[in-house]
Amino acid sequence: VQLQASGGGLAETGGSLRLSCASSGRAFGSYHLGWFRQAPGKEREFVGAISRGGGFTYYADSVKGRFTISRDNAKNTVYLQMNSLKPEDTAVYYCAAHTAAWGTRPINAYEYDYWGQGTLVTVSS
Repeated sequence: VQLQASGGGLAETGGSLRLSCASSGRAFGSYHLGWFRQAPGKEREFVGAISRGGGFTYYADSVKGRFTISRDNAKNTVYLQMNSLKPEDTAVYYCAAHTAAWGTRPINAYEYDYWGQGTLVTVSS
């Protein structure tokens, strides 16, 4: 499975960006997908996840109410809509695929089997 994240860039505080993550694999619809981010000098942290069919989503408290994950299995793409951006949202954002069961919400990086290359989001203050 190859994942390709895109859509990063520079945004102002309070602005919006939409990230996309496209997959080349034919089994895209069988994977749960997650978004993580890593700020300079910090550990990679969970942002949110969406179940294989899109019926379940789960978000980190830091982004809840501002970020929305969606997916289009026909296009093999998952999206991260980011609104009301803050400077602390500045990070490299990664998409990842979780091939096991949803379980108790896959929020740990080690639970994900495939990773995209990351896209940089910079929010100016």
